[in-house]
Amino acid sequence: MFIRTLASTTLTATLTLAPAAFAPAASAAPSHVTIDVDGDHAFPESVTTDQQYVYTTSIADGTVYRGHLGSSTLEPFLPGGRNDRTQAAGIKATGSRLLVAGAFTGRFFVYTKDGRLVSSYAVPDTGEQTLVNDAAVTPGGDVYITDSFRAVVYRIPAAEVNAPATGAHRTLRVAHRLPDYVAGQSNGNGITVTPDGRSLIIGYYYSGALYRLDLVSGTVRKIAAPALPSADGIALRGNTLYLARAVNNEIDVVRLSGDATRAALVATRTYPGADTTTGVALSGNRLLVTNSQMDTYLYGEPQTSPDFTVESLPLR
Repeated sequence: MFIRTLASTTLTATLTLAPAAFAPAASAAPSHVTIDVDGDHAFPESVTTDQQYVYTTSIADGTVYRGHLGSSTLEPFLPGGRNDRTQAAGIKATGSRLLVAGAFTGRFFVYTKDGRLVSSYAVPDTGEQTLVNDAAVTPGGDVYITDSFRAVVYRIPAAEVNAPATGAHRTLRVAHRLPDYVAGQSNGNGITVTPDGRSLIIGYYYSGALYRLDLVSGTVRKIAAPALPSADGIALRGNTLYLARAVNNEIDVVRLSGDATRAALVATRTYPGADTTTGVALSGNRLLVTNSQMDTYLYGEPQTSPDFTVESLPLR
C-alpha cells in the first residue's frame, strides 16, 4: 500500500482489481490492455484472480469489484460498507474463499466466492496504529497477513478459512514478529509464500528490503538484495518475484536464489499510463497491475485521470 507517513493513517486504503485480456491472440499477445473499474471513486490498490474472475477492492469505501477473465470492465460485487468493510487493501482469491484486508480499520474478512461472510477479524486492541495490508496463503491453506504499522505477521488457520459462512467475529492472532520496523513509516507490505510452502517473502515499503520468514523455525532473515523502495504488491512464480513499486510506477522482476537468501534485480518494466502501481497479480502469461492513483486519494494531489483502471501486460 502506497503511504508516506503515519499522519496518513487517518485516511483509508483499498485495492481495486480489473479484469484483463489474459488469453493471447492466435498470432501475438497484445502489448498491454487497459481494463476499466466501474466506480468513480474506486482508487484500485490490489488485484487477484481465480479460474473465473478478476477481483479488486476500493480504497475509498471498501467495495470489492469483479469481472470475468477477459472482460473489459470490473463491476461492484461486494458493496462498500457491508459487514463494516469500509476500507480494503490486499485481496486474495484462494480455493472457494475470497480474502480482503481492511487497511487502517484493522479488519480482515473471509468470504465465500458467492459473497457470504465466513468471518471477520479485528487486530488485537493494543492502542497501536494499524494497517492490515496484504495476505498470502500456504499450500495447506493457512493465511498470513502483514500489518505495515505493527511489526507482526498474523495467521488465520485453514480450518477457520474453510469454516461455514456464519459471519463469526474473531481477533487476529500474532504468529511472528518482524525486525527493522521504522515508526511512522509503512513497513511490511507485500507478502507471498515460497513454492515449497516453508517460507514467507515479505517486502518492506519504506526501506525496500526483502525478508524471508521460515515458517518452521520462525527465523526472519533479510534477503541479500538491492533495496527497492516503495515496493508494494508482490507476486511469485517459481523463483521469480514481480514487485509493484508504487512511487516509481514500475514492475521490478527479481530472481531469488534456490534457498531464497539472495535476490538479484533482472528487469524493470513500465508502460504508458502507469499511475501509482500498488498491486500486481499473475494470470497465465499475463501480469495484472493496478493504477491506483493513490497519491490523489491519500494526499490530494491532482487526479491524473477520471477513470480507474488495471493494466494487463504480457509477462515478457
